[in-house]
This record gives sequence, C-alpha cells and structure tokens, in this order.
Amino acid sequence: MKNPFRSIRIFFSETVGELKKATWPTMVELRDSTIVVLVAIVILGVFIMITDFSLFQVVELFSSWVR
Repeated sequence: MKNPFRSIRIFFSETVGELKKATWPTMVELRDSTIVVLVAIVILGVFIMITDFSLFQVVELFSSWVR
C-alpha cells in the first residue's frame, strides 16, 4: 500500500519546481493587465445594463398591448 503522505510530499515538491520555472509578470505588466481587465468589466457591465433595460422596455410594451 502506498504511503499517502509521501504522495502528497512528491506532489508539492513537483508543484514548487514547476512554479519556479514559470515566468512571472513584472509590476508594470501586472498593473497594465489589471487596468485592461477593469476597463473590460466596466464596458461589459454597461453593455449588459443597456441590453437589460432595452429588453425590459420591450417586454413592458408588449405586456401593455395585451392588457
């Protein structure tokens, strides 16, 4: 039977080894990427807000015709 603690130790040591090979972003790259993500979130939020409002108005219009 395999020792589960040994498997966990091997997993974590391999994970640390892979993380050391990774290329991490600089602070400038991180800041720029964060700004891009925040701007994209705002644009998507405004688009969804406008779409939701428009669809709500269309449904209200159709509902008023049925009454």
